[in-house]
Amino acid sequence: MAEFPLRLYNTMTRRLEEFVPIEPDHVRLYTCGPTVYDYAHIGNLRTFLFEDVLRRTLEFSGLRVTQVMNLTDVDDKTIRESAAAGLALRDYTGRFIEAFFEDLDTLRVERAEHYPRATDYIPQMVELVERLEASGHAYRSDGSVYYSIATFPRYGKLSGKSIDELRAGERVAVLDGKLDPLDFVLWKAAKPDEPADAQWPGRYGAGRPGWHIECSAMSCAVLGEHFDIHGGGMDLQFPHHENEIAQSEGATGKPFVNVWLHNGFLNVDNEKMSKSLGNFFTIRDVLARYDGETLRFFMLRTHYRSPFNFSDGNLDDARSALRRLYTALDGVEAAERSVDWTLPHAAAFRAAMNDDFNTPLAVSVLFELAGDLNRTRSPQTAALLRGLGRVLGVLQQSARAYLQGGATLDEAQIQQQIEARAAAKHARDFAAADRIRDELAGQGVLLKDSAAGTTWVKA
Repeated sequence: MAEFPLRLYNTMTRRLEEFVPIEPDHVRLYTCGPTVYDYAHIGNLRTFLFEDVLRRTLEFSGLRVTQVMNLTDVDDKTIRESAAAGLALRDYTGRFIEAFFEDLDTLRVERAEHYPRATDYIPQMVELVERLEASGHAYRSDGSVYYSIATFPRYGKLSGKSIDELRAGERVAVLDGKLDPLDFVLWKAAKPDEPADAQWPGRYGAGRPGWHIECSAMSCAVLGEHFDIHGGGMDLQFPHHENEIAQSEGATGKPFVNVWLHNGFLNVDNEKMSKSLGNFFTIRDVLARYDGETLRFFMLRTHYRSPFNFSDGNLDDARSALRRLYTALDGVEAAERSVDWTLPHAAAFRAAMNDDFNTPLAVSVLFELAGDLNRTRSPQTAALLRGLGRVLGVLQQSARAYLQGGATLDEAQIQQQIEARAAAKHARDFAAADRIRDELAGQGVLLKDSAAGTTWVKA
């Protein structure tokens, strides 16, 4: 992929644009990460998986990527939950940061270069607030500091709404001390009942940063004041990302981000999955019944900007589809070589991914290749199928290991049961043979009879 005709849907401009990095051959990417007060749910996962596919596609295009994903470890939720658990804030959030990385590893998400914790960047946040105050964008009130949206005429450019429309159409809480209902907090004065480890001293008095200032400070500190791509869920577009723009551009006078990418919602019964609605499943809930690669493949079958429904039926279908691809690979030793992007299937895959990451179309190319592989059993075709799968983060396991991965017995025990069943059938004790088959199925082993003998796969 030496050329780079990648087109991205920029939320800011609401159109597909050819992507050109600010710095040749280097992409700087920021992703809004988790608020670490609980386990991540699979709605969060959609953002993290999309960003992983974005990163892989950029790297396969020959570009170097510097990715930052923040960890929000101080806000109202983390303070409330750590106090309820009787733990220090950093100890409490540390448990969920560790769990978050375990979930990423299970789902084969490549690690970003930087995972800044908000509490490690308090000085940079205070400095940014000071710059905004000095430039006339911020004001103090009752120990807190607020951003005055009236000082930023371009406010609303990401959401496509004017300030008047936002005032009329958004339910924005009016707090004592605000000059305008849309003004938002940059620095929160400490409350009497808040723990000491959730507040920091400074020129504004004891307090802590607002949520929005955290991402502006961390992204600019690590990536610079003007970078290539900022991603996140569609629900963050307003007010979080809108406020990031106002803060960052208000302080620096520079464009903040060139391209904004937002993924659609993962729904349950056509309603957005969220913890506030109580209709969410943690990644660990799902992994108790489905393997990580199936969950990843489930997400890839829908375009990242489109909403789609979570259901066991959809996951079962994704698992069956993934197994068909691994079945095609089973028994064929893939040739060891890099992807030849001039081959027709590779070119079609590349065209799909360069068209705003059209993963459903890219997945259809994998199935075309699997069909060819079933006919030809060609090591070169197997290598291409695995190589294209690598861009999506799938099909990298041994096919035999994946197909047998759910067994609760070891291979020798399974083979003993298969031989016992064969002996029962030879003795025409079909009830015993059926019982052995059913017992194995109950332990996650499905038998497949053929003229060549009996084999087994994961249920």
